[in-house]
Amino acid sequence: MTTRRHFLHDAGALTLSGLTLPTLAGANNLFLAAPKYPIGIQLFTLFKPMNEDPKGTLAKVAAAGYNEVESAFSTLGGYYGYSAKEFRKLVSDLGMTWRAHHAGGAPFRPRPTPPGAAGAAGAPPAGTPPRPAMDFSKMPPMLNLRDNYQQLVDEANEGGLSYLVCSSTPVGTIDDINKSIEVFQKTGEAAKKGGIGFAYHNHATEFDPVDGGKTPYELILSQTDKELVKMELDLAWATKAGKDPVALFKEQPGRFPLWHIKDIKDDNKTITEVGNGVVDFKKVFSAAKIAGLKYFFVEQDMAPQGIESITTSITNLKKILA
Repeated sequence: MTTRRHFLHDAGALTLSGLTLPTLAGANNLFLAAPKYPIGIQLFTLFKPMNEDPKGTLAKVAAAGYNEVESAFSTLGGYYGYSAKEFRKLVSDLGMTWRAHHAGGAPFRPRPTPPGAAGAAGAPPAGTPPRPAMDFSKMPPMLNLRDNYQQLVDEANEGGLSYLVCSSTPVGTIDDINKSIEVFQKTGEAAKKGGIGFAYHNHATEFDPVDGGKTPYELILSQTDKELVKMELDLAWATKAGKDPVALFKEQPGRFPLWHIKDIKDDNKTITEVGNGVVDFKKVFSAAKIAGLKYFFVEQDMAPQGIESITTSITNLKKILA
């Protein structure tokens, strides 16, 4: 399955703080009662199109009905070949808001990957759509939080972002986890000083016990400052790991301001369009207040059908929330 972890080893603005939910069951009605219903998209969904024609692809994203974007890494360097200020203007001129950006937690450079072949983290699981051929040989070095957290925070401010997000980080050993936690604390402190939020995005791996003990996710939550390090919960990866998102929210209320609205088929392997899998989005949205939800982003890792897939996802999501 093509994910950010394969590549990096590694909706929209819904501010709930000023809203009152009479009951959790009424959360969906409250979402729909808002005068505007912004839905965001993580641009890794359109990885190849965004690297080939970022302006034209963003125009199609806006036309599909998305109001917010969360950016990812780019073969063009920077923010799809633009500076933070330039990309902010590009998105804004299309009537959308650049809300968040994903950066890797540690240095990594992808290797060229022919379609369907093994990538940076080995062969994808069975049932995964073939990966597009990508040549990373001329790609500028990627910034990462370990070495460049202050620069990334500064650029996030230039872009007018609300959040800087760690897309992926090494968590295979206790030493990896401890080093990542140190990076998160430093980044969270710098982000707070800069007036933005910092969050960590999970895959399924973070829920696997390390050295026979606790999971990376448990350790990250317990050993970082809850005011400095928030979570962007990827609903599909949590579901794949056998976790109930609502239970996670109840264990750490208010710590999940960002969500990835991602779906997975019942084979527990194949990422699909929102509404075409097994994730119980209605249940998750009913706990939005407990989570502390502020923004969410539709994601389908490198969607094979591109614009068609994101159109299906937003159409289905609107029906789910109705």
